[in-house]
Amino acid sequence: MLLLAVTASAAALEVRPERVRIPLDDDAASSMVAGVYLPSAEGPFPVLIYSHGRSGTPQERTSTRIPDVRGHVRYWLAKGFAVIAPIRPGYGETGGADREDSGVRLDMFGNCWGYPDFDHAAAAAAAATVATVEWVRHQRWADPARIVLAGTSMGGLAAIAAAAKNPPGVVAYINFAGGTGGDGTRAPEHSCGSEAMESLMRSLGRTNRVPGLWLYAQNDLYWGAQWPVTWYRAFAESNKTTHFFMTDPVPGSDGHQLLARGSTLWTPPVDTFLAQLGL
Repeated sequence: MLLLAVTASAAALEVRPERVRIPLDDDAASSMVAGVYLPSAEGPFPVLIYSHGRSGTPQERTSTRIPDVRGHVRYWLAKGFAVIAPIRPGYGETGGADREDSGVRLDMFGNCWGYPDFDHAAAAAAAATVATVEWVRHQRWADPARIVLAGTSMGGLAAIAAAAKNPPGVVAYINFAGGTGGDGTRAPEHSCGSEAMESLMRSLGRTNRVPGLWLYAQNDLYWGAQWPVTWYRAFAESNKTTHFFMTDPVPGSDGHQLLARGSTLWTPPVDTFLAQLGL
């Protein structure tokens, strides 16, 4: 049994993504770079669309890359999912204008500046995610009726906002530490515009009909432990299809790194969520 597990793990590490370009609906001349990981079995496969987070500076955003298979991608491949990870406009190889700028800034002392236009930032991220959904539904290796959205930090917000549009084929979404406007170093547990985020979540909850799972860690230095609960309650005022799960602290790390460094914490609730949906 141990040999089988080691062999399967080694096989997963050998998977290399196919690099593709996904057209954006709002501009026929523009596209996103994306990585596609396919299981070794025969398709069509259920599909996981993964949305990355947001770095704090333009220089860091240019370094956004397709995720390494040794991370959470391996989890999905082991479940028989194809994984596609687009690099949204304003990041990495896709480049272009920063469409997800929310208008808020933290100075070196942790003070917030600017008006939080989170609706704009979420809409831009959602548009890129929905464009990916449309592209996936026309791929021969994909099951167009079994698409799951997932993302971390700004990518978690992208998953929430895209699911609120109820795109065809999307049967679930998973939000890991979703939000924007925070900085765990400059302003631990004190993000900019938390009340504006609460208002946005309330609005998104009114239109969403896709089952979802929200996952946050107790020691998330970007949002703290209370604001995610407040955001979820606002979302859930008119939405009963999404569930919230607060994990234990991520050991030895900022809990905002839940997806990358807390797999033992998020795997059980995600397993249960997928099983309940027959995935």
